[in-house]
Amino acid sequence: MQNCKSKFKIRIWKFLTLVPLLICACGYYSFSGSSVSGVKTIAVPLFDNQTEEYGVRESVTEAVADRFVKDNTLKVVNEKQADSILRGVITNYKRESHTFDEQENIKEYIVRIWVNLKFEERTSKKIIWQEDNMQGWGIYCVTDCVDESGNPKPEETEDDGKKRAIEKLAEDIVNRTVKGW
Repeated sequence: MQNCKSKFKIRIWKFLTLVPLLICACGYYSFSGSSVSGVKTIAVPLFDNQTEEYGVRESVTEAVADRFVKDNTLKVVNEKQADSILRGVITNYKRESHTFDEQENIKEYIVRIWVNLKFEERTSKKIIWQEDNMQGWGIYCVTDCVDESGNPKPEETEDDGKKRAIEKLAEDIVNRTVKGW
């Protein structure tokens, strides 16, 4: 009986010794999402547009701000209230042929939009991250369009491709900002 009590005490002692060690070994992890401590708000001023594509700066800026709102990791506020600022310059916009049918007619186009970005702390002007030539792209179908099930669907326009490119760009920008990839 005495032997069982001492084995039990040894197991308890091992358990109480190992649990704190395991907890310490795991370290600190936060589910907050923001890769920068102390940054809780962001301003997204109107992007500059170095292309000839009309309205793209407003569309990209709005999509990025909306994506931050949807993500809900950083609160979107004006520049004077923000902890951080995301500045962007749209540097290039292209529409190119993407796929062809058997007669070598264009079946799909791809729209590509490139931006230069700088994410910085507002008060210190410290650059948190910066990336040139981040690209968003979107494909649209102009002839013989079918959905995933093989059913015919209406032909699309360049605006459909542009919208997809902007959505992808906004998603990538938010992910880069809040996840720090």
